[in-house]
Amino acid sequence: MEGFAPPYSMPQFDTKTKIEEKVDYRNLPCPHPYEEIHREAYMALNPELFEGFRFDYTKSLNQKFALTHSILMGPIELPPEAFPTPPSTAVKIPSANYQFGALFADQKSTLVGNLTTEGKLHARFKYDLTDNLSIKGIGQTLNEEKILHGNIGFDYKGSDFRGQLQLGNGLYVTANYIQHVTPKLSLGSDIAWSREHLKSAVGFGARYETDKWVASGQLNPNVGVLNYVQKISEKISFAADFLYTFASRDVVTSVGYDYILRQCRIRGKVDSNGVVAAHLQEQLMVPGLSVLFSAEMDHVKEDYKFGFGLNLNV
Repeated sequence: MEGFAPPYSMPQFDTKTKIEEKVDYRNLPCPHPYEEIHREAYMALNPELFEGFRFDYTKSLNQKFALTHSILMGPIELPPEAFPTPPSTAVKIPSANYQFGALFADQKSTLVGNLTTEGKLHARFKYDLTDNLSIKGIGQTLNEEKILHGNIGFDYKGSDFRGQLQLGNGLYVTANYIQHVTPKLSLGSDIAWSREHLKSAVGFGARYETDKWVASGQLNPNVGVLNYVQKISEKISFAADFLYTFASRDVVTSVGYDYILRQCRIRGKVDSNGVVAAHLQEQLMVPGLSVLFSAEMDHVKEDYKFGFGLNLNV
């Protein structure tokens, strides 16, 4: 009616949407282990680089047991401490190494062992005591020292949290705990104590994950680490990290990529020290046979490493 203001209409709220957005904090997902909060960034920024020739052969005897044979022929870089006057460039000597390994895995346990011609033995195991509690351990020995180094730990997985406890040589104790506080954010902390050095340290970590990107950070008395991974698709992702060392005040940043094609996977990175690295693994037409290419170029130190390898699984 002319001369009267239109009737006031109340804004309409979508109550269904509001109910769907409500978070049930009593039913949060279980987070990744504290030691794996940088999982995606680590995969993209740490390709399996090697120098020289490499051949890996895996023979599956049955569904639970397999044997591995590995040959690596390439130079070994001598540490600067081996010289009275540290050289300006890397010094390398030729070397060859053979490694024999065995793997056993079933629904509750995993055992892996490797022995090299240099006398180095490395073994690890994991056994699920219950659906939520597992025990795991790592042991290794060096032929120079004839000393066994190892640790044993317990991993407990709850509905929305994880906790770990590890005991190592010299009464070295570490423990960590991580908790999902929202469906996308998890917070955690770790503590370490050494009886031999009478020192302790405390660290903190955080991880935020969505369908498209993952951000994580970790802080302890030695270093501070920040990581970011952008998922372009299920097969393409880009990553960046920031590492600050408190003692030396050194800062290193790097960016990398992880590209999975139909028959190959390409990973590479470049960091602020001028180091460029790439790793390619391609599946050939022969079933179980793949070829490896590795390259790392340090233009500042004039150190260049290239590798070629083959993987055969039968």
